[in-house]
Amino acid sequence: MKLFDVYPLYDVTPVSAKGIEVWDDKGQKFLDFYGGHAVISIGHSHPHYVKRIKNQLDKMGFYSNSIQNPLQQKLAEKLGQMSGCGDYALFMCNSGAEANENALKMASFHTGTSKVIAFNNSFHGRTSAAVAATDNPSIQAHINKQQKVTFLSLNDFETFEKTITSGGYCAVIIEAIQGVGGLDEPTTEFYQFIAKKCKENNVVLIADEVQSGYGRTGKFFAFQHHGVQPDIISIAKGMGNGFPVGGILIHESFKPSYGLLGTTFGGNHLACAASLAVLEVLENEGLLENAAKMGDYFKQKAAKIPKIRKIKGKGLMLGIEYDFEVAELRKQMIYNHHMFTGSAKNKKLLRFLPALNITKEQIDEFFEALQKALQ
Repeated sequence: MKLFDVYPLYDVTPVSAKGIEVWDDKGQKFLDFYGGHAVISIGHSHPHYVKRIKNQLDKMGFYSNSIQNPLQQKLAEKLGQMSGCGDYALFMCNSGAEANENALKMASFHTGTSKVIAFNNSFHGRTSAAVAATDNPSIQAHINKQQKVTFLSLNDFETFEKTITSGGYCAVIIEAIQGVGGLDEPTTEFYQFIAKKCKENNVVLIADEVQSGYGRTGKFFAFQHHGVQPDIISIAKGMGNGFPVGGILIHESFKPSYGLLGTTFGGNHLACAASLAVLEVLENEGLLENAAKMGDYFKQKAAKIPKIRKIKGKGLMLGIEYDFEVAELRKQMIYNHHMFTGSAKNKKLLRFLPALNITKEQIDEFFEALQKALQ
């Protein structure tokens, strides 16, 4: 049997990793400034993380949600305390797509309606409703297009108000900083306007924090830069530092009932151990503060490079925009300078999503290589 060929692959085979350093099967060291789509939040093979998972595996790796699992409650309490979202309830699943799928489902249950407002260049996942709310027709099968989704421009107050007041909408789903789309953001005024109009029209506001959450922007959640309170918050990527885990935080105004949501693997013992380890490292090492500081330092360094047209994002969710497409630049960075970076729907944008414990010295190495590659 062969693999189903859906991924264009770089000719690199990583075999071990520590922090932001990755070694391939030939012994070559790479620096990881992308973290596998912002998944690696506390660095590869962090010793506390490894110890937590190993200890849990020695005891018990998995059982279903038909039994008591105190680790889930411990995680919910720690997450509520660190995020400032103690008035939400946690439902655990396995990925960002599944998180957004459940968020949209909850919104439809709650309102009794089905239409969704999403935004141009959004990316919310590849499952049925999540991919329908993703602004990329090429990854939507005909079965996905049965969903009723209206795509609007960010920061267009008039069109947003006209659309949401037309009726039939169950949810507005929004990224505070677009990931795959290219790091575009709503203004604070627009995000607050959305929140206000959702309340006025009994529409559920879903904050997609799958990529921007868990401290990546210097605050625990990116929506916290804007002073809003979403109804549902979706989380995943950095939550498990590589262990597949996701979830939604559901405001206490939503009432649960048995069977409303469900999952086989979500919230298993290993997922909880991984997620708790990430929160503990974020707290003990002050990584939210480091993300904010290193983001500022990155922007200062980037501002000195003439060929950079625009610097986008917050904290360590960053993008550098050029006036040329960056595919060749990424190849140079990986093959000539041994550094992983990321791309976006905006083909002129180079994405930078390192672990949150990155140092100034490592950022300096990145810019030294980048300047050489741009010559």
